[in-house]
Amino acid sequence: MTNSVTGLQRITKAFGYSMKGFRSGWQHEEAFRQEVMLTAALLPVCFVIGRDWLDYAILLSTLVLVLITELINSAIEALADRIGIEHHELSGRAKDLASAAVFLALALVVIVWSAVAYLRYFA
Repeated sequence: MTNSVTGLQRITKAFGYSMKGFRSGWQHEEAFRQEVMLTAALLPVCFVIGRDWLDYAILLSTLVLVLITELINSAIEALADRIGIEHHELSGRAKDLASAAVFLALALVVIVWSAVAYLRYFA
């Protein structure tokens, strides 16, 4: 099956689907809302502890990585729940692996932000 939508129309539709995904994440996923609020709170802090554009980019990219990972985690959870709500070892494993990915992304935020703050104020 080929997609008959091409060019600018395809890009416009893809953008619409992305916005629908953001709305869905915001409406249905408390963890995503919390991480968006964390990002909003840390955004100005980034410009306080960062020293240059490279620091800003690194600090901000860790926050965006958390949001990306959370959206993928939420998608995996929704898909596993769609397949069946009864416990299945593979569905549970998929959810646990996705949750571990979010944990690693959050740990990366702590490590990178701590390192940049240390270099800014103590080195």
